[in-house]
Amino acid sequence: MAMSLSSTSFADGDYLAADHVLSEVYGFGCAGGNTSPHLAWSGAPEGTQSFAVTCYDPDAPTGSGFWHWLVVDIPADVTELVLGAGGPEGELPAGALQTRTDFGAPGYGGPCPPEGDHPHRYLFTVFAVSQEKLGVDADTMPAVVGFMLNFNTLDKATLMGLYKR
Repeated sequence: MAMSLSSTSFADGDYLAADHVLSEVYGFGCAGGNTSPHLAWSGAPEGTQSFAVTCYDPDAPTGSGFWHWLVVDIPADVTELVLGAGGPEGELPAGALQTRTDFGAPGYGGPCPPEGDHPHRYLFTVFAVSQEKLGVDADTMPAVVGFMLNFNTLDKATLMGLYKR
């Protein structure tokens, strides 16, 4: 059985609600709630030692996309992240670690594409990881986290949200 990812916050291909958009304190011109969405998964393959969750915008005008959220070392018995888990007071599972995003700090940073740009895709992905600990820390750059995931992933599932302003 292949892994699957779902959310009570949005359906695959839906536009993300203002609650999940970047807040004005970041200074990019958006005024959302910056609340990470609920995510739930199932169908992890045998040998899964932990999970990781990321949110990535491949449409960002950077030449390399934009990492909005990275959570690693989620225990193998966990199958969801609650609404708001990525915030400063979020309820991450014990042992889970948020790493640096392209905003420069750990934690969820919501969508905020350039005004007038086409709808951007926000790819929320859960990874079934073959290691209990990925071997990164809170200051590890997103590209390095992605590199480590590339070599330690058994399976993954993605849910796409859209946003345009």
